[in-house]
Amino acid sequence: MPAPTNHLKAALAKGEMQIGLWLDLASAAVAEIAGGAGFDWCLVDGEHGPYDIVAIREQLVALDAQGCAAVVRVPANEEWMIKQVLDLGAQNLLVPMVDTPEQARAAVRAALYAPQGARGMGAAVARASNYNAIPDYVATANAQICVMVQAESRAALDNLDAIAATEGVDAVFIGPADLSADMGLPGQLDAPEVVAAIDDAIARIRAAGKIAGIITFDPEEFARYRDLGLTFLGVGGDMPVLATALRGLAADTRKRLG
Repeated sequence: MPAPTNHLKAALAKGEMQIGLWLDLASAAVAEIAGGAGFDWCLVDGEHGPYDIVAIREQLVALDAQGCAAVVRVPANEEWMIKQVLDLGAQNLLVPMVDTPEQARAAVRAALYAPQGARGMGAAVARASNYNAIPDYVATANAQICVMVQAESRAALDNLDAIAATEGVDAVFIGPADLSADMGLPGQLDAPEVVAAIDDAIARIRAAGKIAGIITFDPEEFARYRDLGLTFLGVGGDMPVLATALRGLAADTRKRLG
């Protein structure tokens, strides 16, 4: 029996648009609701969300139950962090702050079993292998792992061609907020310089034959990114959606009551 098929990786490889939601509330219930809402994927944000490894596991279980692909963003490009989330059953990995091809290779090395990488051999006790109920997991897992690296600095853009050309990197995800800050324009995601840098980066990623991704909270941007050939699109997050809805409800109620 082989490792489970990574349907998100397969869809992206075919050039199909895949939309998703960021999960930062560390709630399995929210993950369960989001997973059943109609998104292709949800991202468990271990970098900025208040997560521990148990909370990540709970969200993976909730998303699996809803048939929604899970992506896990690890806090940093550290081998032990990558190993833990993969052993929990994550197949789609987002690694932040990758500025060089050497860092991209390190992420791939941590995510794949030998000989392509050096992922630790703990599958026999891991959820990823259904606790050793998938006998061929180690032999087949590499093909189902999707390694995504984030380019979110001027250094990353300088090295983007080499990063995108790294064997084993499936996708390059542009981090617009950190990129704008590194360009000296924090919070100005719509600044012409930032927009031009992002558009150029998407074109270079696509030219390398890799999947391009980004997150935006502006619905006016969705079609534009699609037309640029981007297919891994984050369209919101659990925290801002909930906060906006609750504030709107409170304000509307007060207005109606005078």
